[in-house]
Amino acid sequence: MHDILLSLHSILRYVLLILILVTIIDSLVRMYKPEDDADKKLALFSLIIMHTQILIGLGLYFISPLIKTLMQAGKVMSESFPRFWVVEHMVGMIVAAILITIGYSRSKKQDSNWAKHRFILVYYSIALIIILLMIPWPFREVGAGRGWY
Repeated sequence: MHDILLSLHSILRYVLLILILVTIIDSLVRMYKPEDDADKKLALFSLIIMHTQILIGLGLYFISPLIKTLMQAGKVMSESFPRFWVVEHMVGMIVAAILITIGYSRSKKQDSNWAKHRFILVYYSIALIIILLMIPWPFREVGAGRGWY
């Protein structure tokens, strides 16, 4: 079960990154155009995939042998590797999910098309930066040996 969830979490990472990036670009383009039905579909799909990622990630957090080992070893907060996996990755991604949720929710309440897309643009961009910082890329110490997938 762990391997299946981990693979799904890894694959959806790229889907999410692409969706958020396309959503940000779409908001820039649509900011000055008249509103239409497709206006927030990309933002909604990004929101759904982000929440799916959070649920899968939380499931992994509670069944991961790595997390169990790091928690049993102690010194979680004093060393960067265990702190990243036990605290920083999870908290950073939850903050990014909250930002995406707030951006989407606040955009729905706006009257002008410009204001709607401004909220999506700002909140999704900040969330994207946080996500990029919290992914255990293979070139970082915390992702060394994990590969791109």
